[in-house]
Amino acid sequence: MMDTIIGKEQFLIEHNRLSPINLQATFALLTRFREERKPLLKDIDWSFKLRAPFISWLLMFPLSHTQKKKYVRKSTKQVFKNYPETKF
Repeated sequence: MMDTIIGKEQFLIEHNRLSPINLQATFALLTRFREERKPLLKDIDWSFKLRAPFISWLLMFPLSHTQKKKYVRKSTKQVFKNYPETKF
């Protein structure tokens, strides 16, 4: 199944079905990947074996502004606790 030649649409559908939300892709991202990684895509066809290089390529990008908000701690205020005093 890994060497099965598929179309760009099927690759996108399968990738998005198997990926978490932060790694889901669009046609524009696939096109950009194809332009930047031409040696991997010598022929026109897509294959599932390209999924691992595609995911690593996606992980190179910083999170978008909307995705960053999900991962930021809700409270950035430092909390100091009073611990019981110890007597020596």
